[in-house]
Amino acid sequence: MILSLAQAVKGVLDTADPAAKVMAARKAARDWRLGRLDWRFDAAMPDRPARPACPELLPPNRMPRRGGGTEANRIALIHSIAHIEYVAIDLAFDLVGRFGAHFPRDFVDDWMRVGAEEAMHFAILDRRLRALGSFYGALPAHDGLWEAAEATAHDPLARLAIVPMVLEARGLDITPQMITRFEAGKDLKSARILSRILQDEVRHVAAGVRWFNQACAIRGDSPALAWRALVALHFRGSLKPPFNDSARAAAGLTIDFYQAVADAHAHRPQKFPSSREGQKPRTTSSH
Repeated sequence: MILSLAQAVKGVLDTADPAAKVMAARKAARDWRLGRLDWRFDAAMPDRPARPACPELLPPNRMPRRGGGTEANRIALIHSIAHIEYVAIDLAFDLVGRFGAHFPRDFVDDWMRVGAEEAMHFAILDRRLRALGSFYGALPAHDGLWEAAEATAHDPLARLAIVPMVLEARGLDITPQMITRFEAGKDLKSARILSRILQDEVRHVAAGVRWFNQACAIRGDSPALAWRALVALHFRGSLKPPFNDSARAAAGLTIDFYQAVADAHAHRPQKFPSSREGQKPRTTSSH
């Protein structure tokens, strides 16, 4: 019997070893593209994906601070980005396995491709860490991104609103600054890697915006108003400038979505870091 889409996706989520997860993600995406997977959602997604023994996962507020331009700090920054991309593999495939039955096949096409690209991002960052004398797992990381998945596991619209349209969109804001830091430190290889990732992430955010807008159109909702309501309900980090308005606009995430939310957040205390990897979602009773 031909393997189902859900079984292939679950296989990615159940794989802990980073190199094996990359291979599983690429194979699942390739098998889907070549018509080797059956459109069946006959396997439940795990509450939490399998994780390797390292890195140690810490709460966001216990993560060591990064600063300066030393090689150790640059390695720590690359490690944190690699962890984001590792978790992003699971976020993309969980989106397919958990919510794909509610959308057209084009939705699965988009997110299987995103999952494969996140796997590629992780692989090149892991190679870069090894070239610098380190490896993924050598430093602690945190689980804030997967907490966003747990908080939105009950609602595809909430998942799209928080993960690609808040957390990944924040990557569009901060990645140019990181590229500049690497260029200033004469680490042009790392800068080129992040430039490549930034181009891909614009498309990933665009996929989130496109499917969020389509779902809102079916429901008869205003996308901007619906997004603000979901952010208020499920996200307690801070949305604040600077925003990469041009990259956000290229992804379809126009200023009418986020400016009012950013203004509101500016008038309340910030509890969590503002970078993509440090923002923590509001948890819910789901899962």
